[in-house]
Amino acid sequence: MVYRTSLGIWAATALAASSLAATAHAQERPSASASSPDGSIAVTLTTDGDGRPFYTVTRKGKLVLAPSRLGFLFTDAVKIDRNLAIAGQQTRDFDATWEQPWGEWRTIRNHYRELKVQLKETSALARVFAVTFRIYDDGVGFRYEFPDQPNLHHAKIADELTEFAFAADGTAWWKPAFLWNREEYLYNKTPLSAVGTADTPVTIKFADGTHAALHEAALVDYSGMAVARTEGNTLRAALTPGAGKPKVEKNGAWTTPWRTLILADNAAGLYQSHLMLNLNEPNKLGDVSWFKPGKFNGVWWNMIKGEWTWARGPKHGATTANVKRYIDFAAANGIPNTLVEGWNVGWDGDWFGNGNDMDFARPTEDFDAAELARYAKSKGVRLIGHHETGGAASHYEAQFDKAFKFAADHGEMVVKTGYVTDAGQIERVDPDGTRLREWHEGQWMSNHFIRVAEAAAKYKVAFDSHEPIKGTGLQRTYPNWVAREGMRGMEYNSWGGKNPPEHEANIVFTRMLEGPMDFTPGVLSLKGEKDSNILSTEAKQLALYVVIYSPVVMAADTPENYAKHMDTFKFIRDVPTDWEESRVLNGEVGDFVTIARKVRGGRDWYIGGVGDEQARGSDFALDFLTPGVKYDAEIYRDGDDADYRTDKRHSVVIEKRVLTSTDRLSLRMAPGGGFAIRLKARK
Repeated sequence: MVYRTSLGIWAATALAASSLAATAHAQERPSASASSPDGSIAVTLTTDGDGRPFYTVTRKGKLVLAPSRLGFLFTDAVKIDRNLAIAGQQTRDFDATWEQPWGEWRTIRNHYRELKVQLKETSALARVFAVTFRIYDDGVGFRYEFPDQPNLHHAKIADELTEFAFAADGTAWWKPAFLWNREEYLYNKTPLSAVGTADTPVTIKFADGTHAALHEAALVDYSGMAVARTEGNTLRAALTPGAGKPKVEKNGAWTTPWRTLILADNAAGLYQSHLMLNLNEPNKLGDVSWFKPGKFNGVWWNMIKGEWTWARGPKHGATTANVKRYIDFAAANGIPNTLVEGWNVGWDGDWFGNGNDMDFARPTEDFDAAELARYAKSKGVRLIGHHETGGAASHYEAQFDKAFKFAADHGEMVVKTGYVTDAGQIERVDPDGTRLREWHEGQWMSNHFIRVAEAAAKYKVAFDSHEPIKGTGLQRTYPNWVAREGMRGMEYNSWGGKNPPEHEANIVFTRMLEGPMDFTPGVLSLKGEKDSNILSTEAKQLALYVVIYSPVVMAADTPENYAKHMDTFKFIRDVPTDWEESRVLNGEVGDFVTIARKVRGGRDWYIGGVGDEQARGSDFALDFLTPGVKYDAEIYRDGDDADYRTDKRHSVVIEKRVLTSTDRLSLRMAPGGGFAIRLKARK
């Protein structure tokens, strides 16, 4: 690391940014500026005549964020907003490379220039804090840092005054915040100036082609940030409520999560960014080599279709006999894990939002846990457990030790957790017995998920959270938090109001910027409840194994249905879930995307492409392949007559070719379609 003063060294950058970002009066006031290592992105912080602090961001000499305010509202104290002066500033450079235990890339470079600006109130309160910017070549992260101080020892935060005042309008992709169904909404595509109250990430495309993604990183002991448009193109932070009046309470010294802005020339550049991971703390769990990425099948899709039940009774899915059939199928097809939902006591009756009867160490009478653990082990398969809380988070915490010990004792390396209840209805029970209602993304729940990670890690168990708090890169710090839902997944394709064909091409450049998603792909039957049609071609279902990343990926359809599609199921059998590197070969938000991934520790590559409701072509070079090596390609593509709207949705062409790094491919994607490719390097 290189440390240096920012005064003088960044004068040219500061003047350039200030000329774009502030009024003539503000330019005369003290400011602090720094630029990214390659000089393309610059940040300036200054104050106006009332002592209000604001910051600006430029990219390649063009203003991205116009003067954007900083500050806080409190429930019991004067706001931090004006009468502030810059009291000091420092810069430092950092450049290091670290390795992920699993992921889309094995190695990550963390290269930034940091600008820390101290601010102090000139009023009698004299409160002090710092704003720290980390400026990367592909974006900016900043956070507030408060030392312990007499006038703010116990901070009760009503909201932030943090603004993101975009300098120009653009096209925005966003989903609504603070509605009943948590994060499970489709993305709106509107002008930036028409955004309402939105969950992050919010993805924006400007007229010159520049893309931006607004989000947050390292959400720990704090409330999740949504954004609300104030006027014009300005979005302001809107913190998730808590059970009490303050949205966040902090004692002593504290920091906020990082507020992040990824910037790129195109949509592909957003996905290639490592900014989110880099702004999180390194692994706190130590050796996690006990976690092995891999696929799973499971007792699930028949419940989603309404043919089986989670509750006990004549249609109970999680019976010993049913689970053995799924284990047999997994073993026969090289699938290392089998998920079982509805195996434990607590599902009978009205469990939605009322999970206090759930017992995560007590199986139902028709589920022989010991026998199934033995049987799975004999077949080389592990069970994946399921802990559905029904929103009773404190009830779950009271069972952490027995629940994760039960999982470990029965050979479960991964547990899928769930929090099925409406937003704002998580049940919290304090030590004195007081019952409160929390939001899934509030401060209390952000701490709850850290407690889950720590409790599971004690027993060498990983977890995949559904109805979760948003992803903010914490898989770096807690690498047993291997996946999460946090979006409309495959289950919505079973029900009415199905995901539209553009959904996955939206997800890649929005939800996937948060981190791994358990989308549960691979429904080759293309059938949901009541025999309804999924809005996809069969080839697209294969493509999702490459396009939507998770280290634990479900083969979601039933063994009976896969038996009818074994030619295409071969790709699901072959595709791995852990990668050396990943590349976005082309794409536009909500229209199409093509992604190539290299097998971790190997030479083979896999490529997946998905489109939207239109027929589209995807043309790309194979110059990422090793020069001079021949690759045997297995291509699974839409047939010429394929169309998600007709009975030809199953039309798939499987062809074999020999390809090298000098070749290009041009493939047609049918309406609702896609393609999947395996490239196996010759020895």
